[in-house]
Order: sequence, then structure tokens, then C-alpha cells
Amino acid sequence: MSLSVGIVGLPNVGKSTLFNALTKNRVLAANYPFATIEPNVGIVNVTDTRLDELARVSQSEKTIPATCTFVDIAGIVRGASKGEGLGNKFLSHIRESNVIAQVVRAFENDDIVHVEGKINPAQDIEIIRTELCLADIESVTKRIQKLEKELKSNPKHSESINQLQTMLEILNKSELLSSHMTEIPEIAQDLQLLTTKDFIYIFNIDEETLSNGIRKSELSKLTGDSPAVFLCAQLESELQDMPKDEALELLSSLGQDQSGTDTLIRLSYETLGYISYFTSGPKESRAWTITKGYTAPQAAGVIHTDFEKGFIKAEVTSYLDFINGQGWPGAREAGKVRLEGKDYIVEDGDVIVFRSSN
Repeated sequence: MSLSVGIVGLPNVGKSTLFNALTKNRVLAANYPFATIEPNVGIVNVTDTRLDELARVSQSEKTIPATCTFVDIAGIVRGASKGEGLGNKFLSHIRESNVIAQVVRAFENDDIVHVEGKINPAQDIEIIRTELCLADIESVTKRIQKLEKELKSNPKHSESINQLQTMLEILNKSELLSSHMTEIPEIAQDLQLLTTKDFIYIFNIDEETLSNGIRKSELSKLTGDSPAVFLCAQLESELQDMPKDEALELLSSLGQDQSGTDTLIRLSYETLGYISYFTSGPKESRAWTITKGYTAPQAAGVIHTDFEKGFIKAEVTSYLDFINGQGWPGAREAGKVRLEGKDYIVEDGDVIVFRSSN
């Protein structure tokens, strides 16, 4: 199961620097607009200390974490929905992402130009939101016009037209459709609308602001119901070149218990309602990504479709019971392993062995 996070923002807000830190790659991070034309793509591991513990207990030869794909999309400028900059090309890259992560510049640096001429996080957020809304308005309007032409031959289109008109009203107020998902009909899925996607806001701040709770609280008010991550992209890039213990010590001195990139990766994973279950043994310990609410057969199908078709039962224990029992034998002896059938809803942190006829 793939998760693609599109990193967007105005030019020169730190997107490529953050992408470098996330993927430990070295893509072009230049001080001029449109340094990134084709999107850079990187697959990163989802940090999960539980997996390391499972591998330790099982003495696994390999450890395979869940992954998340990040796409560094070129900077969007005012007028992108009308083709300004490289507008339509950028918007198509966003359309292919599951989650939109907007990097918002909240640091001062006279050596790095701001495309709008000043540092204004609220304005930056509004520009991106407006451009995405305008692009969706165009898509919805075209669909309405198409359905109106077919209305005489198919009167049932009137309901769809009314639904689309409701969506237009929301978009015309520069509001994200994702904030009104209970009001959004299935027809919106066919249109692949940008504003139905989940948003994460990444505030790129300086090191001093990392421990400034008041400033971070002010910035978080700009994101509405969407989650916010606060990090210093330049610091995150430097952390990648430091020994792990030194990096943790530096973060601790700044009042942080983990890196901003780790926070972002985990939040991206959780935003779509994804959870992990584990398989663990001498050969490998592995995290498997599923959507919250998956049944045991559906979870088995993530490993192989034949496992879902031939599902018989699942042996299940919790992560803590597996660790406390020092593996499957101890967990079974303690009575912490149970047999579950087709109706079992897999929980985050379950350690499972599937039994299948295939």
C-alpha cells in the first residue's frame, strides 16, 4: 500500500532543503524560482522503534520498515491555476499525491529572496489554497456544463448538478473541500479534486523559534483543522550528517525529542488513517501498512492476494505481549496469543501469523 506525500509551497521556502533531509539525497536547492521543474521522488522509511525491538527479540536477519513516498513539487506562484510559472504541470503532480504537505516560510533571511517580497505565512497559505481552489472550480464548472448539456436526455443529472453547485459555493469561499467531506458527494472522487486531499502544514522556522511555544501557537492557528509540523529545514539537513547520538543531543538542547523529519514522516503516515501490523521471526521482522479498519483477510492480502483468498485464521498477539514474552513461544505460554477469524479488525501494533490454504 503506497502513500505519496506531495511537498508544495511558494518558491524559496525550503522545500528542496527539506526533501534532501527527508530522503538523505542531494537534489538541487537553489535560490531562484523553479529550480525544481520535474518533481524529485524519494522513498523514506517510517521510523518505528517497535520494529527494532521485534527484530531484537526474534533475532531477525532483516528488518523491513513501512515506507512513505515524498514528492518534491516545484514552487507554485500566484496565478498557477491559470498557467503562471509552470502552473498546470505542477498541479498535475499534486493531483497524483495522496497528501499535500505545504512548506510555509516563517524565518527571516535577507540572502534568500521571497517571491512575494516579504515573509507572511498567512498570505503564503492563502495563495496556495486559492490556486488549488481555482483549479478545482475550473474542473467542477466544466463537469456542470457537461451534465447540463445531457440533462434533457438524462434528468437524473439534476441531482449531480446540485451537488456540484454546493461544492462550487465552498470553493468560491476559498475553503478546502477536505474540511467539508461529509457534504462532498462521490462524484468528487471522479474529478480528482485537489482540495479534497488531506493537508499538512510544515512551518520552516529558525532554530531559536523551535523552543518558542507562543510563536508556534500563533502559526498553528493559521492551519484550521489541519495538523502542523514545526522544523528548521537547514538544521534537519545538518542532522543527517551527524552521528545519531550527537544529533539527539543537539535536538534535546533545542527542546525536541525527535527530528522534525521523523515527526513529519509519522504524521504523513497517520493522516490517511494508516496503521502498521507486524510479522516477526528469525528471517525478518517487517511492518505492513494497512488502512485502519481492515479485517484479518484484508491485512493478509497486503502480503499476498492468495493469502486473502485462502484465509483460514490468524494467530494474533499484541506488540507488548510479544516483547514481554520474548517472542512467540513466551507469548503463547503466557496465554497471550489468540486465534482470530475473518471478522477480526486488525489493530495497530498487532503481531500476526496468517494461516492460509494457498
